[in-house]
Amino acid sequence: MALKNQYLVDLLETVKKRNPGEPEFIQAVTEVLESLEPVAERRPDLVEAGVFDRIVEPERQIMFRVPWVDDNGKVQVNRGFRVQFNSAIGPYKGGLRLHPSVYLGIIKFLGFEQIFKNSLTTLPMGGGKGGSDFDPKGKSDGEVMRFCQSFMTELYRHIGPDCDVPAGDIGTGAREIGYMFGQYKRLRNEFSGVLTGKGLTFGGSLARTEATGFGLCYFTDEMLRANGMSFEGKTVVISGSGNVAIYATKKATELGAKVVALSDSNGYIYDANGINLDVVKDIKEVRRGRIKEYLDAVPTAEYHEGCRGIWSIPCDIALPCATQNEIDGESAALLAKNGCKVVAEGANMPSTPEAIEVYFQNKMLFGPAKAANAGGVAVSGLEMSQNSERLSWTFEEVDGKLKGIMKSIFAACDSAAKEFGLEGNYMAGANIAGFLKVAEAMKAQGVV
Repeated sequence: MALKNQYLVDLLETVKKRNPGEPEFIQAVTEVLESLEPVAERRPDLVEAGVFDRIVEPERQIMFRVPWVDDNGKVQVNRGFRVQFNSAIGPYKGGLRLHPSVYLGIIKFLGFEQIFKNSLTTLPMGGGKGGSDFDPKGKSDGEVMRFCQSFMTELYRHIGPDCDVPAGDIGTGAREIGYMFGQYKRLRNEFSGVLTGKGLTFGGSLARTEATGFGLCYFTDEMLRANGMSFEGKTVVISGSGNVAIYATKKATELGAKVVALSDSNGYIYDANGINLDVVKDIKEVRRGRIKEYLDAVPTAEYHEGCRGIWSIPCDIALPCATQNEIDGESAALLAKNGCKVVAEGANMPSTPEAIEVYFQNKMLFGPAKAANAGGVAVSGLEMSQNSERLSWTFEEVDGKLKGIMKSIFAACDSAAKEFGLEGNYMAGANIAGFLKVAEAMKAQGVV
């Protein structure tokens, strides 16, 4: 879908010129601006107030050196990032990604997406994102601790419970959050809810580990039911094998589906009898192993090198939970050809524009990441609330609130799509609903 509104065409050209060499960020902005075209036509007041111009430019970008010493006594240097994108509706909120692929463009794309995702949760959270090109894979606990302490020694100046509250993301789990929180507490001499995803003994929330995967399934279930379907009896393919994929597998199975595939960066497993989640959790959560080890426990399953082939497995529902742009046009066409009716995104922007075009051409239901995977940040917001109250809620309380939030997110996407004549286009609905809340706040606060 090409932009026709000349104002938005010119704005997108400006974004491209200002952000060369950042294809992921440009892709994310393009998708959002295309969805917002009817809003720009109907709301000239937002154009006049410069809301569109301002929302594509981060409020603040922080880049810094992260020196640390490895187990051999050698100094290593990584680069750290925090992009504080938009604080119109609350303090910046978004994860910290630790992965060799991280550079400024990735962090900006994630931070931009986070604005709308956080808005959709109905909680008062702005959009931000951060991370480093550090790779925790293969590092000792001591090396990870020294990196995290060095990283936080700079980051602590820029964050706080009422300013910017980071969380986990790819490569940043409970271990990394614990080390970062300890260093923040040491430097600031205060105990506050500055990070989410913390351990349960020091301010973490029950259900946070499960939140993104469970939330993905709650959103998908609402989308299915609104279109006369359900998870019951469906075959599901899920990419990834981290937290999101593991708990999406658990919840999809509880809702009556059979999950037959999972993957990691080396390859994928196919188990026609349904994934044995206990085996996967032992491999990934206990031993930090590779998914091919699944065959040691379940020899009847298949393992295939490379990740792309996972989308050739026939299924009713596909839940991409690995990384950005993992489904291209060719893979999407395979899914459609093999009878897939639903794609909902557990990872951030896992579908390329060409893939999304295939979904729409084949009338597949599509749940975009900023709506479908908002469960993680929603429970992060609930963790912030518990920290502010100095209380801990039960798992059932948090899970109940999460389910309610995901239902309201689907309802907002559905309603916004219908209001702007795009019924069934939940991607446009998510972008419009998320944008309008932030836009009204930006307009009310003046030119800042």
